[in-house]
Amino acid sequence: MTDITQLKDPISDQQFGASVAETDGPKDIEFRFPMKPFQKQYQKELAQLLGIKKVKAKTSIRSHQVKKNIEPISGVKNIIAVASGKGGVGKSTMSVMLAKGLQQLGAQVGILDADIYGPSIPKMLGRNEKPQTPDNKSFLPVDADGIQSMSLGYILDEKDPAIWRGAMVTKALMQLIGDTRWHNLDYLIMDLPPGTGDIQLTMIQRIPVTAAVIVTTPQDISLLDAQKALAMFNKVEIPVLGVIENMSTFVCENCGHETPIFGHQGGATMAQEFNIDLLGQVPLNIQIRENMDAGKPAAVWVKKKTHAQLGQLIALRVAQNLAKQPLLLKSGFSLKLNTV
Repeated sequence: MTDITQLKDPISDQQFGASVAETDGPKDIEFRFPMKPFQKQYQKELAQLLGIKKVKAKTSIRSHQVKKNIEPISGVKNIIAVASGKGGVGKSTMSVMLAKGLQQLGAQVGILDADIYGPSIPKMLGRNEKPQTPDNKSFLPVDADGIQSMSLGYILDEKDPAIWRGAMVTKALMQLIGDTRWHNLDYLIMDLPPGTGDIQLTMIQRIPVTAAVIVTTPQDISLLDAQKALAMFNKVEIPVLGVIENMSTFVCENCGHETPIFGHQGGATMAQEFNIDLLGQVPLNIQIRENMDAGKPAAVWVKKKTHAQLGQLIALRVAQNLAKQPLLLKSGFSLKLNTV
């Protein structure tokens, strides 16, 4: 009998591992990650791999382990931190891509803009309204085409600077995440501020982060800083699901010539050296830049375009790798944040 966990996923090209399980014999397969657009393809290809006529596939997204002594947030199954060692690598763009990709796969998704000094998620999502507060104590997340979102950028004026010291930044973020009424989220994407200093370390030690994704560009200086971010998560024992290489190449729209402007295969080299997965390589694309600047993520990530399909594949790999992590044994807790 073929062990399905030992098979290579024909779509993500990763080993299934604990991300799938037989629930009632080989005909009934439970996928522990969202895969709605690929369900028929999975059923067909798994039937061939298992040597049976028909496979019935269903999805069940579960809560996974967080650091000890940190209780999960009510309404959130998993928090995925998106980090980079330096600014300017497109971390926020990749966070929105990941959120949209997971949503397309069939998951309930939220996004938290944890970059207090430079909140850009509202602009990228095309939202600028103030969050509603039903009791003057908590906030309702701002709906962005079905993605629940929260950012200090919704509360402050777009051009107002956040001139705060580290302790104030940490307090503001803890209140932002703890006072938001997240509803039934499978994944909350947390767009961390760039860097690996005290602020970032405090955030991931006090927030129940399930796992992390590193964003880099191929250039050497970006890779050095990305390695620092990886070391930070390893230090606090938060699993890293893989690395996304952004701005991997530039493809000329006129002739199709591909040029590695910022270096060649840096993300792949990092993934191999540190034994983590290369989740995907995203090329420079003027449509991504124009639509994200204009606050039209649907125009870039939802339509059947090459970069949209790549974003969906990256999201699939992230969710699949998360599904392989240990399960959260406790449930039903609400996070009580100490903001003093």
